Amino acid sequence: MDIALVLEFLTQLKVNNNREWFQQNKKWYDDSKKEVESFVSEMIVAISAIDPLLQTPSVKDCMFRIFRDVRFGGDKSPYKTNFGAFVARGGRKSSFPGYYFHFEPGESMLAGGVYMPPPDVLKLLRNEVYYHSDEFKGILSDPSFHKHFDQLGDFDKLKKPPKDFPVDFPDVDLLKYRSYIVSRVFQDTAVTSGDYRKQLIEMVKELQPFMAFLNRAISNA
Repeated sequence: MDIALVLEFLTQLKVNNNREWFQQNKKWYDDSKKEVESFVSEMIVAISAIDPLLQTPSVKDCMFRIFRDVRFGGDKSPYKTNFGAFVARGGRKSSFPGYYFHFEPGESMLAGGVYMPPPDVLKLLRNEVYYHSDEFKGILSDPSFHKHFDQLGDFDKLKKPPKDFPVDFPDVDLLKYRSYIVSRVFQDTAVTSGDYRKQLIEMVKELQPFMAFLNRAISNA
Protein backbone atom coordinates (compact mmCIF):
# COMPACT_ATOMS: atom_id res chain seq x y z
CA MET A 1 0.00 0.00 0.00
CA ASP A 2 1.26 3.46 -0.90
CA ILE A 3 0.50 5.33 2.33
CA ALA A 4 2.84 8.13 1.28
CA LEU A 5 0.51 8.86 -1.65
CA VAL A 6 -2.44 9.08 0.74
CA LEU A 7 -0.71 11.38 3.21
CA GLU A 8 0.56 13.68 0.47
CA PHE A 9 -2.94 13.96 -0.98
CA LEU A 10 -4.34 14.85 2.44
CA THR A 11 -1.55 17.38 3.00
CA GLN A 12 -2.43 19.16 -0.23
CA LEU A 13 -6.17 18.90 0.45
CA LYS A 14 -5.72 20.70 3.76
CA VAL A 15 -4.13 23.62 1.92
CA ASN A 16 -6.63 23.52 -0.97
CA ASN A 17 -9.89 22.57 0.72
CA ASN A 18 -12.23 23.68 -2.04
CA ARG A 19 -14.34 21.97 -4.69
CA GLU A 20 -12.39 23.33 -7.65
CA TRP A 21 -9.08 21.86 -6.48
CA PHE A 22 -10.78 18.61 -5.47
CA GLN A 23 -12.36 18.15 -8.88
CA GLN A 24 -9.06 18.89 -10.59
CA ASN A 25 -7.39 16.23 -8.45
CA LYS A 26 -10.24 13.71 -8.45
CA LYS A 27 -8.02 10.89 -9.74
CA TRP A 28 -5.54 11.53 -6.94
CA TYR A 29 -8.41 11.28 -4.47
CA ASP A 30 -9.75 8.09 -6.11
CA ASP A 31 -6.30 6.49 -6.04
CA SER A 32 -5.82 7.47 -2.37
CA LYS A 33 -9.25 6.17 -1.42
CA LYS A 34 -8.52 2.84 -3.14
CA GLU A 35 -5.25 2.54 -1.21
CA VAL A 36 -7.07 3.06 2.09
CA GLU A 37 -9.88 0.67 1.13
CA SER A 38 -7.31 -1.98 0.24
CA PHE A 39 -5.63 -1.48 3.61
CA VAL A 40 -8.95 -1.68 5.49
CA SER A 41 -9.92 -4.82 3.56
CA GLU A 42 -6.68 -6.52 4.61
CA MET A 43 -7.17 -5.44 8.21
CA ILE A 44 -10.75 -6.77 8.30
CA VAL A 45 -9.53 -10.20 7.21
CA ALA A 46 -6.62 -10.17 9.66
CA ILE A 47 -8.65 -8.94 12.63
CA SER A 48 -11.52 -11.37 11.93
CA ALA A 49 -9.04 -14.20 12.47
CA ILE A 50 -8.19 -12.72 15.88
CA ASP A 51 -11.59 -11.41 16.95
CA PRO A 52 -14.42 -13.73 15.77
CA LEU A 53 -17.06 -11.34 17.14
CA LEU A 54 -16.12 -8.91 14.37
CA GLN A 55 -18.06 -11.06 11.86
CA THR A 56 -16.14 -9.70 8.83
CA PRO A 57 -18.02 -6.49 7.94
CA SER A 58 -17.75 -5.09 4.41
CA VAL A 59 -15.27 -2.34 3.62
CA LYS A 60 -17.95 0.05 2.36
CA ASP A 61 -19.88 -0.30 5.62
CA CYS A 62 -16.78 0.64 7.61
CA MET A 63 -15.43 3.60 5.62
CA PHE A 64 -16.35 7.20 6.46
CA ARG A 65 -17.09 9.66 3.67
CA ILE A 66 -14.59 12.43 3.04
CA PHE A 67 -17.37 14.95 2.45
CA ARG A 68 -18.19 17.17 5.44
CA ASP A 69 -21.66 18.20 6.54
CA VAL A 70 -21.36 21.99 6.30
CA ARG A 71 -24.93 22.80 7.32
CA PHE A 72 -23.97 23.44 10.92
CA GLY A 73 -21.03 25.27 12.44
CA GLY A 74 -18.79 28.01 11.12
CA ASP A 75 -16.31 25.83 9.21
CA LYS A 76 -17.62 25.51 5.66
CA SER A 77 -14.65 23.52 4.33
CA PRO A 78 -16.29 20.90 2.10
CA TYR A 79 -13.87 18.03 2.81
CA LYS A 80 -12.39 16.22 5.77
CA THR A 81 -8.61 16.17 5.74
CA ASN A 82 -8.39 12.52 6.75
CA PHE A 83 -9.50 9.03 5.78
CA GLY A 84 -11.16 6.98 8.48
CA ALA A 85 -12.77 3.58 8.91
CA PHE A 86 -14.48 2.03 11.92
CA VAL A 87 -14.15 -1.73 11.62
CA ALA A 88 -16.85 -3.22 13.82
CA ARG A 89 -19.61 -5.80 13.80
CA GLY A 90 -22.22 -4.07 11.66
CA GLY A 91 -19.85 -1.41 10.32
CA ARG A 92 -19.22 2.22 11.20
CA LYS A 93 -22.72 2.86 12.63
CA SER A 94 -22.47 -0.02 15.07
CA SER A 95 -22.62 0.39 18.85
CA PHE A 96 -20.45 -2.70 19.27
CA PRO A 97 -16.75 -2.31 20.05
CA GLY A 98 -14.60 -1.79 17.00
CA TYR A 99 -11.25 -0.75 15.60
CA TYR A 100 -10.82 2.74 14.16
CA PHE A 101 -8.15 3.35 11.52
CA HIS A 102 -7.34 6.99 10.87
CA PHE A 103 -5.01 8.41 8.23
CA GLU A 104 -4.01 12.06 8.57
CA PRO A 105 -0.58 13.70 8.30
CA GLY A 106 0.90 13.79 11.79
CA GLU A 107 -2.30 12.37 13.34
CA SER A 108 -2.69 8.83 12.00
CA MET A 109 -3.91 6.41 14.64
CA LEU A 110 -5.36 3.14 15.73
CA ALA A 111 -8.17 3.29 18.29
CA GLY A 112 -10.24 0.54 19.83
CA GLY A 113 -13.43 0.45 21.85
CA VAL A 114 -16.86 2.08 21.87
CA TYR A 115 -17.17 5.74 20.81
CA MET A 116 -20.05 7.87 22.11
CA PRO A 117 -22.64 5.07 22.36
CA PRO A 118 -26.36 5.75 22.85
CA PRO A 119 -27.52 6.04 26.49
CA ASP A 120 -28.78 2.46 26.80
CA VAL A 121 -25.47 1.02 25.58
CA LEU A 122 -23.45 3.40 27.75
CA LYS A 123 -25.44 2.24 30.79
CA LEU A 124 -24.56 -1.38 29.97
CA LEU A 125 -20.87 -0.52 29.72
CA ARG A 126 -20.90 1.38 33.00
CA ASN A 127 -22.71 -1.48 34.72
CA GLU A 128 -20.03 -3.90 33.55
CA VAL A 129 -17.30 -1.61 34.85
CA TYR A 130 -19.17 -1.13 38.13
CA TYR A 131 -19.60 -4.83 38.84
CA HIS A 132 -16.20 -5.88 37.49
CA SER A 133 -13.99 -2.87 38.18
CA ASP A 134 -11.02 -4.91 39.39
CA GLU A 135 -11.04 -6.94 36.18
CA PHE A 136 -11.29 -3.79 34.09
CA LYS A 137 -8.46 -2.06 35.94
CA GLY A 138 -6.37 -5.18 35.53
CA ILE A 139 -6.85 -5.08 31.76
CA LEU A 140 -5.91 -1.40 31.53
CA SER A 141 -2.85 -1.77 33.75
CA ASP A 142 -1.50 -4.97 32.20
CA PRO A 143 2.11 -4.19 31.17
CA SER A 144 1.75 -5.56 27.62
CA PHE A 145 -1.44 -3.55 27.10
CA HIS A 146 -0.06 -0.43 28.76
CA LYS A 147 2.98 -0.61 26.51
CA HIS A 148 0.78 0.39 23.55
CA PHE A 149 -2.13 2.27 25.13
CA ASP A 150 -1.62 4.77 27.96
CA GLN A 151 -5.16 5.36 29.24
CA LEU A 152 -8.81 5.69 28.33
CA GLY A 153 -9.60 8.68 26.13
CA ASP A 154 -11.04 11.38 28.41
CA PHE A 155 -12.09 13.96 25.79
CA ASP A 156 -15.79 13.66 26.75
CA LYS A 157 -15.47 12.61 30.38
CA LEU A 158 -18.06 13.80 32.90
CA LYS A 159 -16.98 16.08 35.73
CA LYS A 160 -19.40 14.47 38.16
CA PRO A 161 -20.36 10.81 38.67
CA PRO A 162 -23.26 9.63 36.48
CA LYS A 163 -26.64 9.22 38.12
CA ASP A 164 -27.81 5.76 39.20
CA PHE A 165 -24.39 4.92 40.62
CA PRO A 166 -23.16 5.49 44.19
CA VAL A 167 -20.87 8.50 44.46
CA ASP A 168 -18.74 6.72 47.06
CA PHE A 169 -17.90 3.85 44.70
CA PRO A 170 -14.08 3.52 44.96
CA ASP A 171 -13.62 3.43 41.19
CA VAL A 172 -16.29 5.99 40.36
CA ASP A 173 -13.83 7.80 38.09
CA LEU A 174 -14.09 4.88 35.65
CA LEU A 175 -17.84 5.49 35.35
CA LYS A 176 -17.47 9.10 34.20
CA TYR A 177 -16.47 8.17 30.66
CA ARG A 178 -19.01 8.62 27.86
CA SER A 179 -16.78 6.67 25.48
CA TYR A 180 -14.65 3.67 26.33
CA ILE A 181 -11.76 3.87 23.90
CA VAL A 182 -7.99 3.68 23.86
CA SER A 183 -5.81 4.97 21.03
CA ARG A 184 -2.29 5.30 19.72
CA VAL A 185 -1.06 8.05 17.39
CA PHE A 186 1.72 7.31 14.92
CA GLN A 187 4.29 9.50 13.23
CA ASP A 188 4.19 9.57 9.44
CA THR A 189 7.47 7.68 9.26
CA ALA A 190 5.89 4.78 11.14
CA VAL A 191 2.76 4.80 8.97
CA THR A 192 4.78 4.68 5.76
CA SER A 193 7.17 2.01 7.01
CA GLY A 194 7.01 -1.52 5.70
CA ASP A 195 6.00 -3.05 9.04
CA TYR A 196 3.04 -0.79 9.84
CA ARG A 197 0.47 -3.55 9.25
CA LYS A 198 2.44 -5.98 11.40
CA GLN A 199 2.63 -3.44 14.21
CA LEU A 200 -1.11 -2.81 14.06
CA ILE A 201 -1.94 -6.50 14.16
CA GLU A 202 0.21 -6.93 17.27
CA MET A 203 -1.65 -4.05 18.88
CA VAL A 204 -5.01 -5.56 17.88
CA LYS A 205 -3.98 -8.74 19.69
CA GLU A 206 -3.19 -6.73 22.82
CA LEU A 207 -6.61 -5.09 22.58
CA GLN A 208 -8.49 -8.38 22.84
CA PRO A 209 -9.10 -8.49 26.63
CA PHE A 210 -10.33 -4.88 26.50
CA MET A 211 -12.58 -5.56 23.52
CA ALA A 212 -13.90 -8.79 25.05
CA PHE A 213 -14.85 -6.93 28.22
CA LEU A 214 -16.81 -4.31 26.27
CA ASN A 215 -18.42 -6.91 24.03
CA ARG A 216 -19.54 -8.90 27.05
CA ALA A 217 -21.24 -5.84 28.50
CA ILE A 218 -23.31 -5.28 25.37
CA SER A 219 -23.86 -8.85 24.17
CA ASN A 220 -25.11 -10.23 27.49
CA ALA A 221 -27.87 -7.64 27.85
